[in-house]
Amino acid sequence: MREADQTTRERIAAHLRETTASPSALATEFDVTAGTAIDHVRHVAQSLSGDDEQLLVAPPECRDCGFSDFDDPANRPSRCPECKSESVEDPEFRIA
Repeated sequence: MREADQTTRERIAAHLRETTASPSALATEFDVTAGTAIDHVRHVAQSLSGDDEQLLVAPPECRDCGFSDFDDPANRPSRCPECKSESVEDPEFRIA
């Protein structure tokens, strides 16, 4: 299937099968906002067949204190609930 014939979600899924990416990287690559990229990734995860493929998520992590036990590992938190730092790395996604 040619890239022009694929939806954004199909292109994101193909990209995540090849490499790990953060919402910011997906936003840049596919010309969408980071929030929209997360929405697309969530829909892609629902459409994956559980036996063959799954979405792997490396949760966000605070750069200052190392906290990584966020309620929603696929979300982009604005600050760390532990130390209140705004220096939080984005989650990263991959399809394997």
